[in-house]
Amino acid sequence: MDLTPIFHAPSVQEMARRRERVQAEMARQGLDWYVASHLDNVYYLTNFATFPHERPFIALVPASGPIRFLVPGIDAPHVAEMSIGDHELVVYREYPAPAGQTWADEQMAVLKGARRVGVESMGQIRARDAVPGETVVTDIVEEVRFIKSDYDVGRLAYANMVASEAMADLLANAAPGRTLGQVREAGTAKMFNRLYADDKNIVPQALAFASLFHPASHSHDPHNFGNLEMAMAEGGPHVSIMNAVMNGYGAEIERTFFLGHVPEEAKRKYEVMMEARRISFEMTVPGNLMSDVDKAVRRYLDGEGMLENVLSRTGHGMGATAHEGPFLAEGYDVVIEPRMCFTLEPGIYFPGLGGFRHSDTILTTEDGNVSLTYAPDSLEDMTL
Repeated sequence: MDLTPIFHAPSVQEMARRRERVQAEMARQGLDWYVASHLDNVYYLTNFATFPHERPFIALVPASGPIRFLVPGIDAPHVAEMSIGDHELVVYREYPAPAGQTWADEQMAVLKGARRVGVESMGQIRARDAVPGETVVTDIVEEVRFIKSDYDVGRLAYANMVASEAMADLLANAAPGRTLGQVREAGTAKMFNRLYADDKNIVPQALAFASLFHPASHSHDPHNFGNLEMAMAEGGPHVSIMNAVMNGYGAEIERTFFLGHVPEEAKRKYEVMMEARRISFEMTVPGNLMSDVDKAVRRYLDGEGMLENVLSRTGHGMGATAHEGPFLAEGYDVVIEPRMCFTLEPGIYFPGLGGFRHSDTILTTEDGNVSLTYAPDSLEDMTL
């Protein structure tokens, strides 16, 4: 599998293949149309990203032929210029608009006569309501996104290369007193500047950068970033995080690190985290159930007496966003296939001591997996 990083826009052929994969699954489910209103799926099908405000942007996928892309008049020129693929624009007047000229009127006109229409479980309720015939809740586009094309692989390789470079910079500049605000500013600038140097045509609405860390005082609480003045300190564990969407492709890398010394009570917990990490890499291969990966990690941590210190699943999918399905989670009984992209991030958390978590973004291959992110991970290397 070619892992050469690429950053150019998708071709018309790539966009056509995405639509055709959706239409093939629609045929299997006996659907006349599919309504994609979730903006991540709209982007995947059209390569158009925007800040929608109140106005709907909806990709209406027929059983065959081009997509009908429902857009407001104010954005029609922008959509025509920026979107990629063989689709037809269906323009509505404005939101709100007089009866007969609303987006819902236009959508109903396109779908007129449809007997079975697929809608997303996480799509907009209003888009589901403007559908004739029987509605079938089915996440076709999201599931099509699970399997990455050659183009997707190149774009993910690029995004995760950039995130890895930013992580190396964060670790190189880690020092007592360095604040979350300073880390956020430096990491965001580094990632953005690299993207802009490589491609002046990046889409602002398809960017999202998170360059973060937790000091030991907060690393037991993995989603708490409420204070930009929180600062690195002697010891640890600190947890550093790069999670980003780079021109429409996600990346994540995280490292647990220490400054100056490792507290004695942290050493065994770090090694337990590393063994849980090893198990996750070993288990995330084609043929295994995603739920079994999480079960294996949890079983090991239970044996170490640390199951109560687990707060989250072993990993999540990566693709057009930096946090999506499929999920390495108990209860998610889906088979791993080649060309799926996941984070592997088993973590353990101890109030009063801190959290222990590395994360890497990996791609499954025919017989295993390969990491798209890279940074040292041993306790020796992570003692800075």
